[in-house]
Amino acid sequence: MTVYILSRNTNLYSTQRLIEAAEAKGWNVRVIDYLMCSIEIMKGELLVVYDGEILPVPDAIIPRIGASRTFYGTAMVRHFEMMGAFSVAGNLAIARSRDKLRSLQVLSTHDVDMPKTVFASNKANAKDVIKLIGGTPLVLKILEGTQGVGVVLAETQKAAQSVLDAFYGMDVSLLVQEFIKEAGGADIRALVINGQVVGAMKRQGAEGDFRSNLHQGGSASAHKLSRKEKSTAIAAAKAMGLGVCGVDMIPSDRGPLVMEVNSSPGLEGIEKATNADIAGKIMDYIEANIKPTDNKKPPRRRKDNIGA
Repeated sequence: MTVYILSRNTNLYSTQRLIEAAEAKGWNVRVIDYLMCSIEIMKGELLVVYDGEILPVPDAIIPRIGASRTFYGTAMVRHFEMMGAFSVAGNLAIARSRDKLRSLQVLSTHDVDMPKTVFASNKANAKDVIKLIGGTPLVLKILEGTQGVGVVLAETQKAAQSVLDAFYGMDVSLLVQEFIKEAGGADIRALVINGQVVGAMKRQGAEGDFRSNLHQGGSASAHKLSRKEKSTAIAAAKAMGLGVCGVDMIPSDRGPLVMEVNSSPGLEGIEKATNADIAGKIMDYIEANIKPTDNKKPPRRRKDNIGA
């Protein structure tokens, strides 16, 4: 079995754990910086060129695509998929999950509960937007933000209007969401693989910060999911079409509310909090979905002998 990990940094915890888990299976594993890949498209033939080498078609790929590189990263995932490689996260599902507005629209059509959300253009009246969401306090999220960056809590009408006017004035696209006070700055990350929850942790925001992201100073501990939390996480993963993902939920008086579905979830926080071998379970998922073959067509050598 040959597996490529599409990652820009070999030294990251998640990348290292995936390498270890693949090698533990006795597989050939290689880290490929997807931004260093070029693709070649011809009649009836697709190739990937990496550092002067035409890459053999792997049995499977594990995309670890950065949020700022979604377009190029998903193009590479799609190319490998069309060459016949199995991907633990499909290119369409990655793109769907990275678009905060689109992902909420998809989750809504699958009856997955979430915080009430309002999206409006910069031509909208801030007062009307605040009224639609039900007043303050409210949360504002930049569509392109990740790891808690670009998330603002506006506690008063005046503050909310001021922030909205500022963002709209800069033509920044953002979501306005209801603030779930009873969550107390905590959320739940459930790791779902192949329709099953394989680990869950509760993340608590730093003192005075309503954001629970570990990158913003939050802490994590193992969490036993309720039946409703588990079914919600599985439903969200299914709705997004992701075989491997992290589902972020916030506890509320009406039950768990899905905040986001992450197509490239980090492994460090959840493995350390739960002592679960998440990387190993990802390899089990690959093994269950693809069998190695010895008769794959070798890549064609270019006439100009690139890299020779």
